Amino acid sequence: MATESASKSPAKSEKRKNAWKNLPDVWALMKPRRGLLALGFLLMAINRLSGLVLPASTKYLVDNVIGKRQIQLLTPIVLGVLAATVVQGLTSFTLTQVLSKSAQKMIAELRRQVQAHIGRLPVSFYDANKTGALVSRIMSDVEGVRNLIGTGLVEFVGGLMTAVIALVYLIHTSVTMTGVAFGILLVFGYGINKAFATIRPIFRARPKINAEVTGRLTESLSGVRVVKGYHAEEREEGVFAGGVKRLLDNVLKTLTATSLMSLSAAGLMGIVSAIIMELGAHKILAGTMTLGTFFCVQHFSGAAGCTRLSNRGHRHANHRSHYRPRAHPRNSEREAGR
Repeated sequence: MATESASKSPAKSEKRKNAWKNLPDVWALMKPRRGLLALGFLLMAINRLSGLVLPASTKYLVDNVIGKRQIQLLTPIVLGVLAATVVQGLTSFTLTQVLSKSAQKMIAELRRQVQAHIGRLPVSFYDANKTGALVSRIMSDVEGVRNLIGTGLVEFVGGLMTAVIALVYLIHTSVTMTGVAFGILLVFGYGINKAFATIRPIFRARPKINAEVTGRLTESLSGVRVVKGYHAEEREEGVFAGGVKRLLDNVLKTLTATSLMSLSAAGLMGIVSAIIMELGAHKILAGTMTLGTFFCVQHFSGAAGCTRLSNRGHRHANHRSHYRPRAHPRNSEREAGR
């Protein structure tokens, strides 16, 4: 056990060093578009704040309009919710148009640069790599930057901002209920971190397996006369079947892991809601909390809850959110030197 832990720690430190070494490349991609990112953060802040209007309005609807019969407040509340919904929709549309289009332009430019650089590498590089695999890597690896230049990074920061605002409100409303719920969410967050540590290598392996299978298939189809001349159809079928089996095993592993994460998130969110319901009911009966505040707490606990975190992590992992620096032209040259 000591030997295994000692072998794992140098590997982790090496990964961290490589991550720090890649920061200049990441900053070089983000620097020309820092204005767009700043605009994206502003739009995301407006989007998140407008999204909190609906749960916040529940308190006044239940306590004032329904409980105290203050019907004159109903129209302003409804108009406020409608206005916030319009603002949220417009900011989401603008955010997608601005950042997503910029990310796609960056992806197209990176593909052009990588292809131009690889085209100038020596023949020994092509001898050591399959043509089909190179095609797949050129077209697929650069897609990871969409979460740096696109909406991925902005949505992540927006999710953190929503969680912080909701947490501040919950602490202001009830420290006891917030403490119990937050303690459970911390345990879930630790479990999610461990789950991502298991899922990331599986997702990272999928593009590599896909590139190998695609590369072999491309070479087999382009050299079909050679294959038929040597009567190697069965051999190619076996090789391709083995590659497809590896790809299927990888996909099944990711589906199992992500489904377990969704199951645990749904179950834990139910536990948190049940605890809040129990504590909130006692506070309402004791007269220390109104019914509208209770509903508002339920909504805000969902805004800061684990389901959003789980779904966001699953989506980013599924979209190959890990930036793959090997697609950078300089790293292609390093691989050629090997």
